Amino acid sequence: MAYDLLIKNGRVIDGSGMPGFRGDVGIRNGKIVALGKLEGAATRTINADGLVVAPGFLDTHCHYDAQVTWDPLCSFSPYHGATTVIIGNCSLALAPVRRGNDRRLKEFLSYVEAIPMEALDTVDVNWETIDEYMTTIERRLGVNVGALIGHTAVRHYVMGNESQGRPSNAKEIDAMCNIVRDGMMAGALGLSIDRQKGHYDPQGVRIPAVWAEENEIFALGHVLADLGTGIIQSGAGVRAEMAGGLMTRLAESTGRQVVYNSLLHSVREPDAWKKHMALVDETVNAGIRANPMCSPDSIVNRFTMRNAQIFKGVPTWHPILIAPDEEKLRAYRDPEIRQKLHQEVIDWTVDVPGATLAPRWYDFIWVGETMLAKNERFKGKSLSEMAQAQGKRIIDAFLDLVVEENLETVFLREDLGGDKEVTAKILNYPNAYIGLSDGGAHVQFQNGCGYSSHLLGYWVRQERIMSLEQAVRRLTFDSASIYGIYDRGLLRPGLAADIVIFDAETIKSLPPDKVYDFPAGAWRLRQLAVGVHYTIVNGQVLLEHGSHSGALPGAVLRNSLYHERAAA
Repeated sequence: MAYDLLIKNGRVIDGSGMPGFRGDVGIRNGKIVALGKLEGAATRTINADGLVVAPGFLDTHCHYDAQVTWDPLCSFSPYHGATTVIIGNCSLALAPVRRGNDRRLKEFLSYVEAIPMEALDTVDVNWETIDEYMTTIERRLGVNVGALIGHTAVRHYVMGNESQGRPSNAKEIDAMCNIVRDGMMAGALGLSIDRQKGHYDPQGVRIPAVWAEENEIFALGHVLADLGTGIIQSGAGVRAEMAGGLMTRLAESTGRQVVYNSLLHSVREPDAWKKHMALVDETVNAGIRANPMCSPDSIVNRFTMRNAQIFKGVPTWHPILIAPDEEKLRAYRDPEIRQKLHQEVIDWTVDVPGATLAPRWYDFIWVGETMLAKNERFKGKSLSEMAQAQGKRIIDAFLDLVVEENLETVFLREDLGGDKEVTAKILNYPNAYIGLSDGGAHVQFQNGCGYSSHLLGYWVRQERIMSLEQAVRRLTFDSASIYGIYDRGLLRPGLAADIVIFDAETIKSLPPDKVYDFPAGAWRLRQLAVGVHYTIVNGQVLLEHGSHSGALPGAVLRNSLYHERAAA
């Protein structure tokens, strides 16, 4: 048999969880056609001796919705072996959009997901419907992209500015359902909603999806039920699940798979993961598909007070965060404002619904980089330690440094996923799915697209918490199955040839660095990998030893109903 691409002598780990074997993989016309010990001519042969040959990873929680229009690789996900990314998460999307209203959707995406607005402003929105958006991005893709229908975009399309301020009426819900139906018929992989009360627009108003009442959410979910296809994803679903079982009730009512953010250890609520896991066990035992996502990464946010978001929603702090820099500095010098901030976030006299801030936040934020030599003594100290060393109130020590260094001091925050033993248990928990890279989001604060390299390098090779075969299954077959992508996630004849070839002895994520490669000169954090030798998409080499081949073999991945209708 002749092949377009023949991968020889690799350790084939096929995504099923079964033991790996030494063998070859033959590819023709973008599909796997043979596995085993293969002979025959090939246009190209890759010698994978000493390397693992696995299905390409699926990066299932991304926000490349705008970035994909200028970066068809959706970097940096494929540098870590991802061959497919899923966009449109947490209700945020760039379609549907009324002509001339695209900046509003960009603002939602920018402020919630911390993407520089100057970069988003360069995107030429020449589509209106979800179908038109998918058709537009498919013209130039390096990786495969699956799109979810964003509830915020749908609600804003139907209700305009009133989408942020009131419940919908029956007529508006019907209009939203029609849009979701059209999007699913066009091939979207599902619907995304959002229950995070701390998701605001730049003006300090919660984004449209958060205003939706349950009857609206269930109506949209039942469109997927009627069509018999699609997944429902929820941002901040854990709070709604723990408070009233919304994720379970939505999955039971619609019969669709629901995935939501997230099962993690938090220093703010160190035992909450146990209660959450017990609730998920009950749901699974009842035969209901409502499962949290989890991550192998501890979440470290890097920020300055020039671009900080962690204090959003705090009454006195929120308007300062969105003010120009000179107004920020003026406010931070003001003793009356400092006193109000002290009362709100040190004495904790207010409740901030959906806030990412929690009591004793100052114990989990520390000084990362200082601009002045005299302040280097504070590096590595928490804000509470810095205040104690100076005999100052926490708010004063913090803002004195911020003002003195003109908003440029770099602070680090880590309070999620930091407990190693708990994270190991969560990663091995069969009722949670691994993902949550947030690829394309928070680009100046963190970079999570290296989660797969971190899982394979740190947790599997170094900590040995699971087998390599199990880890690969978690990154491939499990993810493809829940998102309804049935022609990928396994190495099997007849399936798409999305493949990653990596060195199990060296794979790891590199530390992030800063690059100025976004449109309009905006910067972001870059995270590359060691040990990922080839990323192959639809049978073509996309990346070879970290360099782009020039090929653009990606496609928009569409749901099973779309393929059924196309084949009829």
